[in-house]
Amino acid sequence: MMFDHSGNNIMAPPSAVSPPARSAELATPNKGAVNLTKTAMNTTLEEMMGQWDDFKFAPIRESQVSRAMTRRYFQDLDRYAESDIVIIGAGSCGLSAAYVLGKKRPDLKIAIIEASVSPGGGAWLGGQLFSAMVMRKPADAFLREVGVPYEDEGHYVVVKHAALFTSTIMSKVLQLPNVKLFNATCVEDLITRPSEEGLRIAGVVTNWTLVAMHHDDQSCMDPNTINCPLVISTTGHDGPMGAFSVKRLVSMQRIEKLGGMRGLDMNLAEDAIVKNTREIVPGMIVGGMELSEVDGANRMGPTFGAMVLSGLKAAEEALKVYEIRKKQNSV
Repeated sequence: MMFDHSGNNIMAPPSAVSPPARSAELATPNKGAVNLTKTAMNTTLEEMMGQWDDFKFAPIRESQVSRAMTRRYFQDLDRYAESDIVIIGAGSCGLSAAYVLGKKRPDLKIAIIEASVSPGGGAWLGGQLFSAMVMRKPADAFLREVGVPYEDEGHYVVVKHAALFTSTIMSKVLQLPNVKLFNATCVEDLITRPSEEGLRIAGVVTNWTLVAMHHDDQSCMDPNTINCPLVISTTGHDGPMGAFSVKRLVSMQRIEKLGGMRGLDMNLAEDAIVKNTREIVPGMIVGGMELSEVDGANRMGPTFGAMVLSGLKAAEEALKVYEIRKKQNSV
């Protein structure tokens, strides 16, 4: 029994309970909660409808939520610190490349680094905030592959909303067990190694995007790294974070200069981007609109077939050179 300073009886405080013990306690329902827990675990949506007065979520402790998120994130950071392929940019080109690589090579660890909170790049809308997505044939083959319906207009097809395509391909990619998307994360630099071919790319330097945006007004906040034999860069045309990799190649004197994107010509632009998707320097394949900044290709505007097929070609090229770069990267 305990007493306060005036001599009055007070209740003893509950003994401390460790988080694992507390979790076990919460996971074991009392007699009155057995039916609720069974219902919460096994109910169907149909059974829930019309029963909202008696509705109750299964119990949880706030720390369980924190641990469920952080444990998995840090496990992913650990697992993908050594990746097989890193894709920079989760626009339609990067996502298409990830889809093909993830399906064809389930043995490879593929990390996608996306600077934005919302992956998808410019593919959430068509041109000028219009929602329909236009793809010229034969890119419609990819729509059939991932199961996106469209209207056939002869030489091109139209998806009723670009977000339908983007959300579908994103869902397909994120379900692949060997692919991890790190969004709200940007590539700040490239890891390099000397090689017989000159400088080769051996990974990426990463930071959370919000941190990278404040390097100028905060003290130094050092980054993280991912080693990999091969990088596929699809960061888009020049902009705040666009064409990052190829601009970095210029500043490190690995390529002489950028060609600069030319004016809009859909017929020239789409063919050129697909045909010229390639390994620009050892260890780095460049695709999509980032390539236009290297080659001085035309812009294409609101037609997305080249982005998708450039991603497919980038994946194909990656599989050709991966084993060579893997041997080099072990050094």
